[in-house]
This record gives sequence, C-alpha cells and structure tokens, in this order.
Amino acid sequence: MHPGPTAIVSAFWIKSSHSGAEHSECVEVAFLAGSTAVRDSKRPTSSTVSFRNSAWQTFLAELQSQPT
Repeated sequence: MHPGPTAIVSAFWIKSSHSGAEHSECVEVAFLAGSTAVRDSKRPTSSTVSFRNSAWQTFLAELQSQPT
C-alpha cells in the first residue's frame, strides 16, 4: 500500500534520535495507515520511500538484533 501525496504532506514526521548537529545524514519517518514513510530530513519536499508496517517492524527488529 503506497500512501497518496496528501497523506505524505500532512503526515507527522519524526526525526531519528541519532540526528543532531554532528550528524549530517538524517532520516525522518511518518507512521501512516498501513505503511511507514521515510524521507531525508534535509530535503523534506523530495521523494519518500514507504514500507508496509510489517516490513518496517521486521527491519527495526533486525537492526536491534545487531551488535553495536
């Protein structure tokens, strides 16, 4: 399920907790009905990528299982 343009524009975007002055590569996510959208925080009007919520949860679980 791909969100429409209206859903993307009106979404509440959350910046990565790893973002900050010393981090130049940052992403933001928006949780939409049935999907999660991701965009570059420095270019909020550029393209976004969306994932099914189940795929996003699998991705996060895999990241959390990796050693730091």
